[in-house]
Amino acid sequence: MSKNLKRIILIVLSVIIVLFSVAIAGIYIYSLDYYKADDIANSLLNLENIKQEDDIISISSDNSDIGIIFYPGAKVEYISYLPILEKLSQNGYNCFLPKMPLNFAFLGKNIADNIINDNPQIKTWYMAGHSLGGAIASGYTADNLDKIEGLILLGAYIYKDVPYDKAIVIYGSNDLILDKTKLYGRENEIELDGGNHAMFGNYGEQKGDGKAEISREEQQQKTIYLIDDFIKQNNF
Repeated sequence: MSKNLKRIILIVLSVIIVLFSVAIAGIYIYSLDYYKADDIANSLLNLENIKQEDDIISISSDNSDIGIIFYPGAKVEYISYLPILEKLSQNGYNCFLPKMPLNFAFLGKNIADNIINDNPQIKTWYMAGHSLGGAIASGYTADNLDKIEGLILLGAYIYKDVPYDKAIVIYGSNDLILDKTKLYGRENEIELDGGNHAMFGNYGEQKGDGKAEISREEQQQKTIYLIDDFIKQNNF
């Protein structure tokens, strides 16, 4: 190999390393500005059936072997989804809420593997997620159809090949963040009249979102009803 060729290779490698470092730094700086959980969500951390360990919050439900793994939306503190998941646990579901690296679910797509392996008492698993977290949960489900019974998407659309009858999509009519051109008008895509994008979680208003015409509590309660019905139709 000539000296000139070696020099060119070293220059190219140096440029690649610099660009990669700049990209990583950019993602990190971008991630520092995120939506934080409100007081209602944080207060639930004190409940006896909620445990926080190794960046995973688990919400146990007595006498249940059904588990729901929930991937949070991008740049949203994961604790923000405790209110809706705690209510789901009251309906008989064990819920697991992982903290994603830098609050981006695409950096922790396979975290579900650890949750499933660490909880052998759970016999039936559902993946769920909000916004970008929903897309990543959808991708994980498509790659693991042998161990995931169904997919629950909030303010998100199906990504990759997930069977129609194994998924439910729930979104607000006033959601201005979800790309609704990715929806197909199927029966498993349910619009909540007056709902928006952010109110599936408890982190306040989201930039670019539409104004809600129903309360956060109403949107979450309607969502819980739909999820409960979806799971019961699949399992009973």
